[in-house]
Amino acid sequence: MSGTYKMTIAGLERELPLCPLNDKIDIAAFVMFSDVELTVKAAEELLKKCGDFDVILTAESKGIPLAYEMSRQCGKPYAVARKTVKLYMTDPISVKVKSITTAAEQTLFLSKEKAELISGKKVLLLDDVISTGESLIALQRLTEAAGGEISAMAAVLAEGDAADRNDIVFLEKLPLFFK
Repeated sequence: MSGTYKMTIAGLERELPLCPLNDKIDIAAFVMFSDVELTVKAAEELLKKCGDFDVILTAESKGIPLAYEMSRQCGKPYAVARKTVKLYMTDPISVKVKSITTAAEQTLFLSKEKAELISGKKVLLLDDVISTGESLIALQRLTEAAGGEISAMAAVLAEGDAADRNDIVFLEKLPLFFK
C-alpha cells in the first residue's frame, strides 16, 4: 500500500488505504464491513436520494450491509445476487460479471424465490462503490430476467469516470490515483 486518502462520507470522516490496481493506478479501498456507523449514515442519506422503489437488489458481498440497513430503515425487502448457487436456491437465473476489484469473471445467481420477489416490482440496484459499472450491468440483467423494473441505481461512492454518470445516485466522488 502507498498511503491513504481522507474523505468525508455521509458526514463522517474516513481514511481509506490506497491499494495498487495495476502499475499505473491506485484505488482507495472502501470497505463498509464492520463500520456500522458509516453503514447507518450512508443508508440514511441514500434513502433520501433514491426515490420510490419496492425492493432492493445488491450483489454479494460488500453491498449486503448497506442493503440490509436501507431495508431496515425503510421497511422494504432486499435480495442478494449470490456468487455461487446454494443448496436452498431453486431454479436460479444467472449472469456473468467482471468487476474492477475481482481478478476473474464471476457469475451472479438469483433464486426463483428472489426472482419472484422482484417480478413486477420497482427495483433499487445497490452497491457500495460504482466504478466500471459492470456489477450494475449484471444486476440490471438479473432484474430484467426476473421481470422487475429498475427504479434507480445507487452506491455510496462513484469512482473515477462513474462520478460523471447521470444515471446513478451516489453520495461522494472517489478519485482514481494515477502514478
